[in-house]
Amino acid sequence: MIFSELYSAYYNAVALILKQACDHPLSKAELRRIVNEKAFDESLLKIEPALLEERWQLLRPDGTTTLGHIPTMPLTTLQKRWLKAILLDPRIRLFPDLNAEELWAQLDAEPLFRPESICRFDQYLDGDPYEDENYIRHFRTILDAIHHRTPLRIEARNKNGEIRTFDIMPETLEYSEKDDKFRLYGRGRRYQYINLARIVRCEAGGGEIAYEPEKENQLPQRTVELEVLNERNALERVLMHFAHFEKQAERLDQNRYRVQINYNAEDETEMLIRILAYGPLVKVTSPDSFADLIRDRLKRQMACEKG
Repeated sequence: MIFSELYSAYYNAVALILKQACDHPLSKAELRRIVNEKAFDESLLKIEPALLEERWQLLRPDGTTTLGHIPTMPLTTLQKRWLKAILLDPRIRLFPDLNAEELWAQLDAEPLFRPESICRFDQYLDGDPYEDENYIRHFRTILDAIHHRTPLRIEARNKNGEIRTFDIMPETLEYSEKDDKFRLYGRGRRYQYINLARIVRCEAGGGEIAYEPEKENQLPQRTVELEVLNERNALERVLMHFAHFEKQAERLDQNRYRVQINYNAEDETEMLIRILAYGPLVKVTSPDSFADLIRDRLKRQMACEKG
């Protein structure tokens, strides 16, 4: 892995401990505070004895460090190349806090890969216009409204091309990898999704949002249960593929796993297509209604092949 939030937490915690020890003798209490703030609850069981018992020969018994200079964690060439590749993604411009041009200039390396290096065979070609200035402005307005809990007034085209006006309290922005599109989920007179590409005007300060408080945060969710045969690294692929969904995994035997995935009802077609992509390595065990959708889809595909 090029970057790892899990493993880098340990390095960051130890780096801060050593930085403090370069300035003054570090007490056990201060060491524990840094570990608790920068790593995980169980990290103290590993880091504290390794440092204090000098198994990691970085701290002396008096709390000073054996290092002569403050530790730094510079990016490796591989990390720089990866970051440069990510900066080539047009979606990077949607996020105002990231100065892509400035970061690009600071990374003295060639991109690890370029967008044209990737061939996507399971993604629709009519994705959102990420380089359109109006789209970028709408995205940033929505993102800011979500962070600050600000209502929005939105004008958007419906599927018939007619412009409709919505006063909405934005909840989340959702990205569909299959469609290559962003959708806004929020509540107005009812809970609803709005495709960002259909928005023609978006501004903060919509009218009063009428909704039933007791129904707030009730998202239309469904659950599908899968049985995964762990061949060709199928389990890891499934968990990575559905990483942004709430899920649970349980081992059934040496080579089979049960995975439960929660998803929004609006995403059912996308879930169906994603699961079918794993072929015989993944079996839908419940609900029966979703298994019926799988069977119906396969029958239609077979009919097309025979035709």
